[in-house]
Amino acid sequence: MVDVNAQIDAVTRTVAATEEDGAPTRVQTLAQVYASPIEDVWDAVTTDRIARWFLPVSGELRVGGRYQLQGNAGGTVLDCSPPSDGAAGYRVTWESGGGTSWVTVGLRALDGGSTRLELTHTARTDDLPPGFWDTYGPGATGVGWDHGLLGLALYLGGGPRIAPDAAEEWMLSDEGTRFARAAADAWARAQAEAGDDADAAQRAADATYRFYTGQTPEDAAAH
Repeated sequence: MVDVNAQIDAVTRTVAATEEDGAPTRVQTLAQVYASPIEDVWDAVTTDRIARWFLPVSGELRVGGRYQLQGNAGGTVLDCSPPSDGAAGYRVTWESGGGTSWVTVGLRALDGGSTRLELTHTARTDDLPPGFWDTYGPGATGVGWDHGLLGLALYLGGGPRIAPDAAEEWMLSDEGTRFARAAADAWARAQAEAGDDADAAQRAADATYRFYTGQTPEDAAAH
């Protein structure tokens, strides 16, 4: 059902170490082009349609409103700019596990009626659990966002898709574990391209893969 290689290749991923308000931050960015007009993509990522490809969401989806993704993060809508002159976007806090980071989603209309979606996740380095980045690298959150972009691609494509309530089962299937492996490795490449040690990045990708698939190191080595 999922062309794993095609989806992995359809997403661009970057990793950067920057500063925001004087605090060191880790910034991860993903982008993918969808063969749908910007108005449709905007509606899919800002209304209760989110439940059809990601997770059920409750709350007030407006500036200043609080939202909650079922069984996942919640936060506050900080900015929201509906489609105008071929662009749109929003910014929210991403509150999970007692920490706060920020997610920005930007849309840009392209020729031929397609839309480029760019998602940026920014976290303060000091807010990450001790040793978290060294152990898991960017894949810890990046692979999760890869699953989200896959869900949106299947949903907007109008063909077979993975229902949110079946996502966990799919993630443990042969197809799902291949996707997790490929996504984790893609984040390792992005991490190395950002200047981190390539071997350390690959070790982090291996740990991320085991986390997402519930495998031990021995199980992962057997694949």
